[in-house]
Amino acid sequence: MDNRQKDLANYRIQEAQNTLQVATNCLNDGFYKDAINRSYYSSFYSIKAVLALGTVDFKRHKDVVAYFNKEYVASEIFPREVGRRLATLKQLREKSDYDDFYIASKEKATEQVETATLILNAVKNYLEQTLADK
Repeated sequence: MDNRQKDLANYRIQEAQNTLQVATNCLNDGFYKDAINRSYYSSFYSIKAVLALGTVDFKRHKDVVAYFNKEYVASEIFPREVGRRLATLKQLREKSDYDDFYIASKEKATEQVETATLILNAVKNYLEQTLADK
């Protein structure tokens, strides 16, 4: 692993943290669909930070999520709960962004901000351990 990979992982984690802050702001301001959207993107940037340390990367969201689940969740580097919650978050983000009459509740938005927080913290712990070992 080289310094560019570490820098990219750190950049993506910073993006994830910033986006989670926006999600929290949206939740607090009552913009529940936007809170779900930003929660998903925070999680997406988090898992892209993990991929930055490897040799593969993808442009399409479904490929990123599928690879992360196959290589990191199925092999239990990350708990299965992370994979399940990421799938739910992705599904809700798609509904809230693309279904004309989807109404996001405060409860669903709160759950998704919590999911993004869980995923971000899990990835930060993973990166700290991985980068300390290198």
